[in-house]
Amino acid sequence: MTSSITSVRTLQRAGALCAVFACSAGLSAQSVSFQGDTFTNHGLVGVGRIAASTVDSFGETFGSFSAFYLDQASWSCVGNSYSGTLYTQPDRGYNGAGTTNYAPRFNEVSFTFTPTPGGAVTQNQVAMNIVATTRFQEANTTLFTSIDPTPTGTGSRPAVTSQALPQAYNGRLALDAEGIVRRPDGTLYVSDEYGPYVYRFAADGTLLSVLNSPAALLPQRSGATSFASNNPEVGQLAPSPANPSSGRQNNQGLEGLTISPDGTKLYALLQSAARQDLNTSSVPGSRANTRMLVYDLASDPANPTLIAEHVVQLPTYTATGGVNPVVAAQSELIALNDTQFLLLARDGRGNGLDNPGTAAVDEGRSDFRSILLLDISSATDIAGTSFDNLGASIAPGGVLNASITPALSSAFIDLNNALELAKFGLGNGTSFGADNLSEKWEALALAPALDLDNPNDYFLFVGNDNDFITGSGFQDGDAYDAGFENDNMVLVYRVTLPTATLAAIPEPASFAALGGLAVLGLAAARRRRRA
Repeated sequence: MTSSITSVRTLQRAGALCAVFACSAGLSAQSVSFQGDTFTNHGLVGVGRIAASTVDSFGETFGSFSAFYLDQASWSCVGNSYSGTLYTQPDRGYNGAGTTNYAPRFNEVSFTFTPTPGGAVTQNQVAMNIVATTRFQEANTTLFTSIDPTPTGTGSRPAVTSQALPQAYNGRLALDAEGIVRRPDGTLYVSDEYGPYVYRFAADGTLLSVLNSPAALLPQRSGATSFASNNPEVGQLAPSPANPSSGRQNNQGLEGLTISPDGTKLYALLQSAARQDLNTSSVPGSRANTRMLVYDLASDPANPTLIAEHVVQLPTYTATGGVNPVVAAQSELIALNDTQFLLLARDGRGNGLDNPGTAAVDEGRSDFRSILLLDISSATDIAGTSFDNLGASIAPGGVLNASITPALSSAFIDLNNALELAKFGLGNGTSFGADNLSEKWEALALAPALDLDNPNDYFLFVGNDNDFITGSGFQDGDAYDAGFENDNMVLVYRVTLPTATLAAIPEPASFAALGGLAVLGLAAARRRRRA
């Protein structure tokens, strides 16, 4: 996820700024103009892996990065190497025949990163170590579960919320954890696909509260709220009908979650359009109009309130072997400032999906994996309007209501760029074997390059969700064999983000006070101009 503001003191403790790397970073630079500023992708500069068979602190399969959050206070640099801490989150466990009683959790992962802009035959520029694992629980220590919620009936927890909650048949609250944000006091905001809700947890994983979602996003079946996503545990009933009539689609809940750099706003984004905002006879091509929820953290971070809501139109592409354009659902976003973001959108193809005996098209080759620039400054605010009512539509049949102005967006980074992937021995397609990118890329984090010559430069970390796929997996007391190894991976890009306000550039010890203050003054002035 996104990152908190870095203090000058924290950066000074690094001992030196990493400016040497800057000279070699621009060999494959690609720039785009967006909202009057120039954003530059300097290319892939590092890769990291955690073996798919790795286990967490509870001895269960690690399960990769449905989201991660970089703790800026941990970010430091010595020479040309950086180090920091990621708070990472898998989703609902391995789903071979259905969902299981796997307990949702987050991990603390320490890492070092050595940028290698020219590429390398190895994929070890990011070295990661699992420090601790924490499971989500209620105040009475009952763990959350990943089991699909019951098709009928909901959970009630009046001590934390008046809202109906997703609950499995075993009585546990059901959570398909997607986004994660960590505040300086250790509390966490976690977004859910089942809900769709954002939950607030204590540092030890105990549920504290649940943020309110508009009624329009709550999934409805037969006139009642039904959180089932049509992925029941073996032996349990599937929902009928399979799809809700309105509200979030199955497995398309609050996938994206980020916090403003100043910590005053929380943003949650539906993975793709709500059921009433698409054409049910052509879902893949009509689910573009999704909704972003904006919560106020400044007034009361313990009980954030919805203060804005915007429409985000997702990108489309034509798949190999296809004819009609289809929508690329979003998997994550990260705030650059109060109104601009990086947005990760992708298709559903990647490593391990191809079956040469039955498929004419290589399902292991992705057609679309992209990071976009997003701006909501001119988007219509629909919060509190009739569009939030139960079943209310912003886009009947998938066509956006003419009264609504959506957010602006522009393509920025193509994760499938063959030349960049080849620098580190990676590729896009089944022929690349274990070096083929996996299907799901779902995590974003930013960290400053700490380069005084290029104060707007950052490292963008992109993580995959490997779906717990390994031949030697273990969860909820049982071993499993998913058939192949789908490693946990991180890609790192160096980028220039002129409007980002994520960190202050400190004065290094070797700089004169006047020069250092000038750099800080220019950075502050730049931020003021965009306030």
